[in-house]
Amino acid sequence: MAAAGSAVGVGNLWRFPYLAAKDGGGLFILIYLVLVLTFGFTLLVSDIAIGRKTKKSAIYAYAEMNKNGVFLGW
Repeated sequence: MAAAGSAVGVGNLWRFPYLAAKDGGGLFILIYLVLVLTFGFTLLVSDIAIGRKTKKSAIYAYAEMNKNGVFLGW
């Protein structure tokens, strides 16, 4: 199941940008990549930093930083 899921996922990963660019969606892909690299990277680094600071799992790390932040961990 994992191999089949990986094959389907990789196929879509290569097929979607090709079809979007072919049909005039190249600008969408460019904007999407810029947003993923800026916001996604920033959120990933901040999540790792919070986990290292508190030395807890995601659920409990946000709860330790702010009592109302438990839902962020979930």
